Amino acid sequence: MKRKRSNPLALAVLAQLIEGPMHPYEIAAQMRSRGVEVNIKLNYGSLYSVVNVLHHEGLIVPQEVSRNGRLPERTIYAITEEGRAELLSWLRDLVRTPVKEYTHFAAGLSFLALLQPAEAVELLEERARLLEAQVQEHRSRLHDYMGHGLPRLFLIEDEHGLILQEAEIVWLRGLIADLRDCTFAVEKEGRLVWKALLDLGYGVTEEGTVVHEI
Repeated sequence: MKRKRSNPLALAVLAQLIEGPMHPYEIAAQMRSRGVEVNIKLNYGSLYSVVNVLHHEGLIVPQEVSRNGRLPERTIYAITEEGRAELLSWLRDLVRTPVKEYTHFAAGLSFLALLQPAEAVELLEERARLLEAQVQEHRSRLHDYMGHGLPRLFLIEDEHGLILQEAEIVWLRGLIADLRDCTFAVEKEGRLVWKALLDLGYGVTEEGTVVHEI
């Protein structure tokens, strides 16, 4: 049966509450302290919307309402048995089942042949440089978390993200080298050919520039 919920923030809220009752501010603070927001988008508007939906569906329930001076009332929520079962079932599905993810980068790669080869190389090199900077930040963040005593078990999603970034950089560097050596003739020995453009009525000048209907 297809799962009704797909918002990862709902998963994160249930996961925090399985440790004990909290109000939304505490949930957000705990997510930030553990670096969860690096992989799951967090803002207070979305958080309160998710909390309301989970409450409406009976997965969490208000446990008490507190007020501190003139501050607004804070509702403390607890996870229900149904919420606990849903969390564990959802988590098992996420870990077990590969799914197709429609990324923006993959969409761009689908139409890469519409660019000039030299421009494609320039853009991909810029992406590789940005990724390399992100990898350095990623490693530094992991080091800081571990330095503050956060167990590795709570950091494996960051390790996964780092591995993907590093693998993409290696692939990008290889693709860039192939693009520099691309041909507009028949593909040979695995060389890239800008044939998609030729099929669309484009041609190539003597200087190697792709133009339309030469």
